[in-house]
Amino acid sequence: MPTRRAFLAAAAASLAGPARAQPDLAPLDRLMTAFLADHAVPGGALAVARRGRLVYSRGFGLADLDRKTPVGPRSLFRIASVSKPLTAVAVLQLVDAGKVRLDDPVLRHVTLRPHLAAGAEPDARLKDVTVRHCLNHTGGWDRDRSGDPIGIPARVAAALGGTPPVSATDVTRYTLGLRLDSAPGERYAYSNVGYLLLGRVVEAASGLPYERYVKERVLAPVGVTTARLGRALPENRPADEVRYYDSKRNTGVCLYPPRAGERVPFPDGAGNLEGYEAHGGWVASAVDLVRFASAFDDPARSPLLSAATARAMWERPAGRAGNDAEGKPKPAFYGLGWDVRPVNGGVNAWHSGLISGTSTLLVRRADGFCWAVLFNTDRSSNGRVLSGLIDPLVHRAVAEVEAWPAGEPLGR
Repeated sequence: MPTRRAFLAAAAASLAGPARAQPDLAPLDRLMTAFLADHAVPGGALAVARRGRLVYSRGFGLADLDRKTPVGPRSLFRIASVSKPLTAVAVLQLVDAGKVRLDDPVLRHVTLRPHLAAGAEPDARLKDVTVRHCLNHTGGWDRDRSGDPIGIPARVAAALGGTPPVSATDVTRYTLGLRLDSAPGERYAYSNVGYLLLGRVVEAASGLPYERYVKERVLAPVGVTTARLGRALPENRPADEVRYYDSKRNTGVCLYPPRAGERVPFPDGAGNLEGYEAHGGWVASAVDLVRFASAFDDPARSPLLSAATARAMWERPAGRAGNDAEGKPKPAFYGLGWDVRPVNGGVNAWHSGLISGTSTLLVRRADGFCWAVLFNTDRSSNGRVLSGLIDPLVHRAVAEVEAWPAGEPLGR
């Protein structure tokens, strides 16, 4: 990794002006240029759609600090938990097809044998966890109470009698051998492992591998052809994917052969990235993501979901997940794969993502705007998550644009 001084110098040097700037869109250019400089971010990309048309798409800064490669508007980034809406839509398509019901017990579709410690029995409450619970994070797993199995590959591998890295299936089996932290449906607690279970639901109900199903049925219908599950080692990534820079310059022992055992930057093989899969393993461009999210602008004509199922995606969950202790509706909640805020008869929906070397944000507003912003580091120089910092600033910059270009149509 570069030194702190070199990191800042390279990031600052990369902030060249746009080759074909559009004066009307200057607020967006100014936002991204200043944001990278202010927060020591090597590179980022922003794409904006308006009423189903791509009106802005630009890369900023450097995709690779050593090679001085610039970020392009269609550079690929790890999108982390912005993967969850992709998985949710895959599951909801199978609901539309009649192969899955939201209130099916998830174990009706996931028949993996749980890994159990000697003498242990499966938690009897697992039979009550539904597909809906996994989608809206009410399945009963709480990483703040018992930890997150996705972050302990060595322990998972040892329990299963192997060595890291571990697959999504391995982590799922390990999880099914643990006790739940609360009764299914009782409360909201963000759960990566619930989405790994949903990946197994997709495979069981469709008969296709998870990645193939999402590529063919979720992404291809909206014209996305470059998104894929990410690879841990730099040499295994596509040429148009950025390099990743942990904001704290953390390193770790590489899990992936042929470099297993080497000390590497954490994003380059020390994390169990290829096991993140359905909860956080996808790589995509900002343009890819707005193509996907804009597919729900007109639910009656969505190429991905029926109008009724698209509406269900944004519905308020029952009980404490969607209401406060007094039963009053919360102003925002987690629907089926998205954070949701009801506004003016519609909904604003969004999702953020955060892993070592990556911070991401996808926003779909009720007024027809949609944007994705992706960075190749995770936090600012003072430790704040980039997606949280950029979120209000993009809303503000969009409001400052007085005239939008016609743009180009999204979709196929």
